[in-house]
Amino acid sequence: MQKTSFNLSLTTQGPTYPPSEVMDRDGNFIVIGALNKPGSYGAPVTEWGSAVVSRNSPVPAFGERVPYEIVEAFDLENMPQHLRERVLHTLPVPLPCNNYDMIFAPAQYPLANSEKRKSYPFHETPIPDAEWWHGRQMRAPVTLGDWIKAQGELSISLENGGREARFRFRFNGLVPNSLYTIMTLREHDLDPDGATRPAPLGIPNVFVSTDAGEGLFEAVLPDPFPSGERHGNRVINVVVLFMSYQMSHGGAIGRYGLGGDIHAQLKLKEPSFFELETKPFPQPIASPAFEGEILSQNV
Repeated sequence: MQKTSFNLSLTTQGPTYPPSEVMDRDGNFIVIGALNKPGSYGAPVTEWGSAVVSRNSPVPAFGERVPYEIVEAFDLENMPQHLRERVLHTLPVPLPCNNYDMIFAPAQYPLANSEKRKSYPFHETPIPDAEWWHGRQMRAPVTLGDWIKAQGELSISLENGGREARFRFRFNGLVPNSLYTIMTLREHDLDPDGATRPAPLGIPNVFVSTDAGEGLFEAVLPDPFPSGERHGNRVINVVVLFMSYQMSHGGAIGRYGLGGDIHAQLKLKEPSFFELETKPFPQPIASPAFEGEILSQNV
């Protein structure tokens, strides 16, 4: 049985636009991830780093890059106290500095991209149908200093004659007592010529962190690493998402995505898993169609 292990990297970023899935109270992006900077001869360069990026940064067409307007760069190992204490917020909806026009939950929230919501501190998001006596578990602000404690390990083993892959995760340092989702990023999810919808890693695809910020998750996917000659949509990354509204969404990773209600905290820095290859099933596995009514847009 082939088995491979990976250490996940701390982040606040999904794709590079919006620059981050986390904001501060001033509406600026707190980026831990790929920073677009000015390069030689006018071409931007992208380097992994950390910075506060202006909410007024320019936005190029999907698939292109322009330098971010950086307010303050910082070092994770020697972070100044004023940044360590900064309270983390959701992005407002419609999402600012966004060029990725994806409907993340088309059967549930087909009009999500036309809705409006303001930015909230993570611990104050308005959870639908929630009352104070329901006992919301996360009541304290989440700071950048809290966020950067997260660590995660992933192991992948091929099973069922190489037709399936088992993903096993172990976490510590997460936001305590909080709902998390794990998503896959596939080869064509960010393709400017025809982006596919990012999907959950397994169904159910959620777990709740403990009071100590620890967590475990395990799921099996059918044929996630097809060989190149099959022209499949390979899994090339996994992303651990903090769910600020404490909600899960079946076959969707979130309602708004990209910081509106999901927030990347751990992932791999680069596309990965190319050493893994799975085999097809003799017959495709069909999923039952969703036949219910479209859920209300007014929650």
